[in-house]
This record gives sequence, structure tokens and C-alpha cells, in this order.
Amino acid sequence: MPADSAAPAWPVMSIADANAALGGPGSPLEIKDGEVDGVKLKVYVNAPPTIRSILEMAAATWPERDYIVYEDERVTFKALMRAVQHFAKVLRETYGIQKGDRVAIIMRNYPQWPVAFFAACSIGAIATPMNSWWTGDELEYGLSFAGVKLAVVDGQIYERMREHMKKLPELEHVIIARDKGEDHADPRVKGLETYIGDANSWSVLDDIGLPAVEIGPEDDATIMYTSGTTGKPKGALATNRAVISNMFNSSTCQARMLLRRGEAIPEPDPNEQKATLLAIPFFHATGSFAILIPSMLRGDKIVAMYKWDAGEALPIIEREKITAVGGVPAIAWQLLEHPDRDKFDLSSIQAISYGGAPSAPELVSTIKKRFPDAAPGNGWGMTETCATATLNIGEDYVNRPSSAGAPPGAVELKICDPDGNTMPAGEVGELWCKSPSNCKRYWNRPEATAETFREGWVVTGDLARIDEEGFLFLVDRAKDMLIRGGENIYCIEVESALYDHPAVMDAAVVGIPHKVLGEEVGAVVQLKPGKTVTQDELRAHVAGILAAFKVPVEIQFQDEPLPRNANGKILKPELRSRFTARA
Repeated sequence: MPADSAAPAWPVMSIADANAALGGPGSPLEIKDGEVDGVKLKVYVNAPPTIRSILEMAAATWPERDYIVYEDERVTFKALMRAVQHFAKVLRETYGIQKGDRVAIIMRNYPQWPVAFFAACSIGAIATPMNSWWTGDELEYGLSFAGVKLAVVDGQIYERMREHMKKLPELEHVIIARDKGEDHADPRVKGLETYIGDANSWSVLDDIGLPAVEIGPEDDATIMYTSGTTGKPKGALATNRAVISNMFNSSTCQARMLLRRGEAIPEPDPNEQKATLLAIPFFHATGSFAILIPSMLRGDKIVAMYKWDAGEALPIIEREKITAVGGVPAIAWQLLEHPDRDKFDLSSIQAISYGGAPSAPELVSTIKKRFPDAAPGNGWGMTETCATATLNIGEDYVNRPSSAGAPPGAVELKICDPDGNTMPAGEVGELWCKSPSNCKRYWNRPEATAETFREGWVVTGDLARIDEEGFLFLVDRAKDMLIRGGENIYCIEVESALYDHPAVMDAAVVGIPHKVLGEEVGAVVQLKPGKTVTQDELRAHVAGILAAFKVPVEIQFQDEPLPRNANGKILKPELRSRFTARA
């Protein structure tokens, strides 16, 4: 990267030396050798022990700072803590929720989402967020599979799941957030406001403290659903340590950027508050593990929207002095290319980061051109790694725009052949990741757990290579999956929905490249002899089974059988080439 005469040549420090300095004794990001469940790991010495302890620290340190802003609702750290205290007491005393019970959170990014999440975590329950775009059938599966005892939902979700509740005997209680005070015929259903009032009144609730519950770093904290190769989501179980370590992974990568520039790491300014525009759902690992909890740890502000709209985001960025935006490449592209971008003061933006979907290298140069003071960033992680495992930021990203970054010192990556043997630098194989942020196992899926979690390593299913300095380059996915705007879509799930139509004989789903979303869903279908169905009819059929984002945007029909290799596997690269990339 060009440098003036007074600046040292970049980089002034190698990745290995920067990681060693940041992880050394006395550093806020110090790491040491540890053992978790019999597995030797690098662990962060100064990480808070639990999610509850982060909540307590934030409420005591920045009580009057805004934490969550949603439209005309502004919730301070103190107000959130008061609401959490009262709801945690209700969970324990009114509903009998005990340590290890599953509490589902299924709603839009309302202020009530973090109340339910932190209340569950603060009493040792396992917070179980679910995709608020799921259909009723998908919600029924998620609630049943995790054995959820109590669910906190919004009104739209309740309407979607109401007819399924008779099939959910373990679901004892449903609490509806932002309820309009309606009397519900089902005795299992109550309104959240009955217990804590509306968001703007939380600050006047009494300070009653959190219920006394003993929680430690290795106690289970969350179940996050992730798609599986069978088409049914799997619940990835994470401990408090895993969730919190993810934040320290990110912080190490951000600090490493400064060391490689030759800059000192500044002391935190107690009067500075950064602000993130929340453009992705809290139910994603990125939304909760990489934004919600880290913002609380740092005393930052989160500004949420009813749904993402780049045009509506621009005045919010100006008004709230947003410093960080991102989530998936689609969001970055939409901001960069919006025709009204120059009508607003966006100078507060310091970082535009994303991950979770394929991104074009040209996105980096576009960010630097239009936001020269903003550090672009991209990373790699997955639900099973509690979000962030690597982060490519600043000059490293500009110089290696196709890389997902190098891991921090606490994270080990290796490339393996099909037999699990480590491959040399530069060779393509399957990516394995060992990190203190790795999940513990899949909930009630011992076979899938044995396949993915091996002696501290997560076997990712991603095909990748690692260069001599440790930078990760993703090549392809070993699993038959595509990613649309950050949403994992397993092809077999959509193919099963297509096969469910009586006219379909054979079907294959592939990703269509899309500049903004990364990929969209495409399908090639062979119909049964004498049967007819239109593309729109088939799309409507899939929409009746799966969430809208999984419905193919384009379906091609052919009379001849789909191309297969000698083993009977469909030749998807050949099918993929038939589709034209979308803008």
C-alpha cells in the first residue's frame, strides 16, 4: 500500500509476530494453553467468564448510554438490565425455567429480542434463537427438536406457529413481545408487556437484581440452528466460553491491523461510543455473537431497523453517527451504489465489514474509493465456530481481497486431505478449525457431531488453501450448499421440496452468481412423461413448503435426464454454467 516518506513501509510486522505480541503476557488479549473438556486449546486469559457477567459490567459502567435504538425507542444499558432482571425473575419464578432448559427467541430485531436473550443466559437457560423467516413447519421442527420449554416470539411468529402448537407438548409457554394486550384463548400464551411494560418505560422498573444462579465458562449458553446435509437444521450447542472467545478473536485481528501499520494500540476512550447499524438478524451467529454481545462488552450502540433498506439506512447513518455497517456483501453493495448516497453525511463510518457469502474482490476497491477513511473487512466463520474465526481487515484486505484473512493466535487452521492428513501450504483440501470459540456439539445429533467435531477441531466442509503466511483462501464448499445474502441453503432441502410436486421426476439445485446477494437459488427439473407444470406453479409449490429465501428464482426444464457421472452423482458444475449471473 502506498506510504508517505514519514510512514514505515507496510507491513512492519509479520502476522506471526503480531499474533505473538498480542497474545503475550500482560496483553489485554493474552492467550495461554488450556484444557476444555479434555481438549487442549489456546484460551483468552482476560475473557469475561459468562454472558451474564458482561451484562452486569455494562450496566454498571455505562448505565445512561443508549444500547438499543429502534425507531422512536431508545433503550439504555440500565433500562435493558432492569427489563432483563424482571423477565429473568418471571422465567424462574412464574414459569419454572431452570438451568439447561431451552428458551427460544423468535422475532424481528426488536428491543425485546436482547431482553429475552440476556434473561435466558443470565439464569443458565440455553438461549435458542430461531430464524424468524421460517415457515410454520420449520418452526415446529426447531421447537420440537430442541425440546423448547418456553418461546418468546412476536405476533407474526405466533400466528405462523399457532396451528402447530398442538404438536408441541414440550412447549409449555409462549410469551408474545409487543403484544397489543389481547386476551389469548390458549392458557399457555401471555404478553411480554404484562411483565416488563414497553421499551421506553424499562428505565423506571425497580432494580431487583438478577436471580442467584451459578454459571461458569463451560456451562451451555446457546443453541444456534445451522442447515445440515440432510436438509434438516442442526442445533449447534455453544458454551459461554465459546461465545465470548469469538469476540476476542475479532479484537485480536483488529488490533493486529494497527501493529502491522506500525501504530500503537490506543487506550480505550471512556467517552467514545461507537455505533453499529444492525442490518442482519440477531438470530444469526453474526448478529448475536459478533454484534449484540460485543457491543455490550464495549459499551457501543446498536441501531436496528424493521427490515433492511439501504435508502432508509442513509438518514439513520447520518442521524445516529453510525461508525460500522455490514453483515453480508449485499448490504455493502447496496449502500455503495445507492443513488442518494451523496445526499447524506456518512463521514462517521469507520468500518464496512462483511462475511457469510461470496464477495467480489472489486468490492474492496469500491469501498476504499467511496469511503477512503473506512477500513474494509471480510472474514470467515460459521455457526459451529460461533461466528468469527478469521478477519481480513485494512491493508491486509486491500492487498489480499480474495482472502478471508489470517487467524488470530488462539485459532488454528489446517487443510486436510479426505483421510484427515494435514496438507502443505498452498494445497487445496478441506478446512479444519480449532478455536476456543468452537461449539461443543450438535444437539441430539451424535452421528453428525462425530463427523464434524473431532478432538477440538471443526471439520468445516469448506474447500480452501492457506498460504505461507497463514492467509485463508476459500475455494469451494465440500457440502452441497449455497449462500444467499448470508443465509445457508442446502440444496437437498430445496430439491426435496421440488420432488414433492407430482409432476417432477428429477431435480437439481445450484447457485446462480449474484453481485449483491452472492448467490441465488436456481433449479433444473425434468418432468415426468405426460406431466406439465409452469415455473411459477413450481415456485409457488416450493414457497408453500420452505421459507421465501429458499425458493428458486429461476427454474429450467429439460426433457432428457439430468447429467450424471459414473457414480450417479449429478454434474452440478455443468448445470451451473447454464445460468447467467445476476446483477
